[in-house]
Amino acid sequence: MVFRASTSADYPSLATWKPSLTPSRRNGILVKSQEDIPTLRCKILQRLSCMAHGYNLYLVANMGDLQPCPVEPSSSSSCSPDGHWQFNTNVVFSSDGQLVARYHKRNLYFEEAFDTPPQTEIITFDTPFAGRFGLLTCFDILFHDPTVVLVERGVRQFIFPTAWMNQLPLLDTIQFQRAFSLGANVTLLASNIRNDHLIMTGSGMYTPFTATYHHARQGDPEEGRLLVATLPVLEESGGRTESTFSAATDSGYCQKDSCDYSSPPKTVPSSSFISSMMYDPFSFVLLNETAGKLEVCDGTFCCQLQYRQLPQSDSTELYALGAFAGTHTVNGRYALQVCALVRCAGRDSSSCGQEVEEAETKIDFRLEGKFGTRYVYPSILASGLVLEQPQHVEKNENNIVTMIHSDMTDGLVTACLYGRMYQLDNQ
Repeated sequence: MVFRASTSADYPSLATWKPSLTPSRRNGILVKSQEDIPTLRCKILQRLSCMAHGYNLYLVANMGDLQPCPVEPSSSSSCSPDGHWQFNTNVVFSSDGQLVARYHKRNLYFEEAFDTPPQTEIITFDTPFAGRFGLLTCFDILFHDPTVVLVERGVRQFIFPTAWMNQLPLLDTIQFQRAFSLGANVTLLASNIRNDHLIMTGSGMYTPFTATYHHARQGDPEEGRLLVATLPVLEESGGRTESTFSAATDSGYCQKDSCDYSSPPKTVPSSSFISSMMYDPFSFVLLNETAGKLEVCDGTFCCQLQYRQLPQSDSTELYALGAFAGTHTVNGRYALQVCALVRCAGRDSSSCGQEVEEAETKIDFRLEGKFGTRYVYPSILASGLVLEQPQHVEKNENNIVTMIHSDMTDGLVTACLYGRMYQLDNQ
């Protein structure tokens, strides 16, 4: 991940940096023994430093970092028998080749080779061309520390190396990258690895107003794609920056409690059912009409939908409105409140919540929920894993979040309001 710098400045080097001793290939260098450490350290750091300096770029790389444990470790910290920690690490080089920042990933995801740092690191670095950036890695983006801490400290621009497995229908790579940018009102520069076997694809550059991204699919060229964009510099705030959630376009659709349809929509009594989505038991209600109003609840948490399906020739696709309020416990533990309009995989209700990539049905909608958190991340995913920018998203003082969209370019796969109840993660 690189950034073009217009000028350069002097930064202190981080002399304590040490690359990983993992016995595997990293950056084309094979590490076999302790004797290889000096060579590895020099070659990796020199190569990154020279790239940044030679091309007048800021460069961010993800790699391993071997650090000695304290001589007298605390009872709460763990250390391997060889007396070292190994961290999943982001390093940053400035345009003059200086190592200006290092971040050790906090929230690991099945990373047996790495250790959790004893304290959460809140790491930023300054640039002469775009101000301050915060550092995150992969699974971090779903958690309060360090992500929300950085946002609440006014950081508006983030660097995000990741090895993210696409998880439809709610956590596809580009889907949540876009959702985080919108929900936190920040710029996110995200770089995912490409591993088709592990379903790891999707990178992009996201501001609250625009999205430049590439989502490789099976059969696409393996070399990937270089993304280039000119992005605005977002001004920092003294504290947390609240998202206005509103786009420049305003369709006028469903802005009020009632909408003008050719015939008045019916409020359909909710006949809800439970189906698993993302390993969580969602309460669903089917969209059985071409237009209408629906509500579905999971306990006291309720989601409302006002919708109109556009005429389709032979479409028999089934859609459902889902709600979930609880703690996700599979491959990670975190508390959620989610409202989601999804295309079901088949014509049976039991298929609602399964993975779907394609859709033909275009839907104008107003999706709304009253959340127990101010951290809500909105997203719209269209057929073929294409992002759509919501035409209007707003949040009031009662944490009622409303997302409105119409005139879709393609069929709707998912529309989601993904609320994170950080305060309940440890309960």
